[in-house]
Amino acid sequence: MGTRPRCTLAATVLDAPDARELAAFYGGLPDWPVREDQPDWVMLAPPEGGAGLSFQTEPHFVRPQWPSTPDRQQMIHLNTEVDDLPWAVAHARALGATLADLQPQEDVRVLLDPVGHPFCLFVRADGSGD
Repeated sequence: MGTRPRCTLAATVLDAPDARELAAFYGGLPDWPVREDQPDWVMLAPPEGGAGLSFQTEPHFVRPQWPSTPDRQQMIHLNTEVDDLPWAVAHARALGATLADLQPQEDVRVLLDPVGHPFCLFVRADGSGD
């Protein structure tokens, strides 16, 4: 069969009514720079390398539903490890996130980005940061 070709995850892509606006929000959370900026496509990348986040403008965007209901489901959410949960929640809210009404775990905070994608902030339970 031959040598297996390289396969590397480059980015997770989120749809939005305006790619640049949502990229500005997510770029502000971890302070990631823009790697690529086109009118309907923006890619953010961590300075240390690795997979990033991309955003594409979707003219027919429908706000995700969280928590899901039988007729509307959210398709993906991002988990972000932080060192200080209260600070990270306040930072995300200052950037435009809202705290979700349902908080199913004590040590995790579910927030909604400005267009409704849910994302979670958490501190590693063992405190090791690994």
